[in-house]
Amino acid sequence: MKDKLKVSFIQSYIDWQDVEANITRFSKIINRINDSDLVILPEMFNTGFSMNPSETAELMSGKTISWMIESAKNNNIALIASLAIFENNKYYNRLLFVFPHGKIEYYDKKHLFILSDEHKNFESGDEVITIDYLGWKIKPLICYDLRFPVWARNTEGYDLLVYIANWPTPRREQWLALLKARAIENQSFTIGVNRIGTDGNNYHYSGDSIAYNSIGGIMLKADNKEDVMTVNLQKAELVKNREYFPVLNDKDNFKFV
Repeated sequence: MKDKLKVSFIQSYIDWQDVEANITRFSKIINRINDSDLVILPEMFNTGFSMNPSETAELMSGKTISWMIESAKNNNIALIASLAIFENNKYYNRLLFVFPHGKIEYYDKKHLFILSDEHKNFESGDEVITIDYLGWKIKPLICYDLRFPVWARNTEGYDLLVYIANWPTPRREQWLALLKARAIENQSFTIGVNRIGTDGNNYHYSGDSIAYNSIGGIMLKADNKEDVMTVNLQKAELVKNREYFPVLNDKDNFKFV
């Protein structure tokens, strides 16, 4: 168990549907990161937010996941990222948590973005996960999930909430407001990781990758440029805030149906 968790998150351009170029880009960035426990990449980091899964999706044994496993092992880090996966004759926007020794846990995006017809091209997931890593409980979610607070409700006492995204510039104010709200209502460290640049559909992304503490204070915020942000999360701060104001003790009970 670690009292402190060192997390680096990468805000970057993404080359449209070019797996080789993106793997090369992120390899160079990750190799410059020192001593982090966890590294977080944007949603669909290897292709951009493409609605052409027949062209972009990979198997779980594919090139991108093999690269993620190798990168995690070689750099002794855990990695979070998502990509299009083909499995059981269906396509998923799948978030992978790759441990330093290569083990994988995954989450399939629940809330598919209707404005981009994601729901017509991908299968929705139906389970949330909480990952135990170095004594920290981490809940990873994807982009449009951010608008649905029940899906992120902290019923399991997680410590860190992560959203990876391709969140366009016109809705940047909502991105920042909702991330802050999720941090406050769940009394959790909350990190949102977005891309920058313009994609193959001519959507522009301003980044705004950010880390909030458990009372909604900004710890780090990226500008509109390619950057690596590194934040040290302290479990003692989280415990202190929850003991001082134990709002989670008064949470509503519910179940998904």
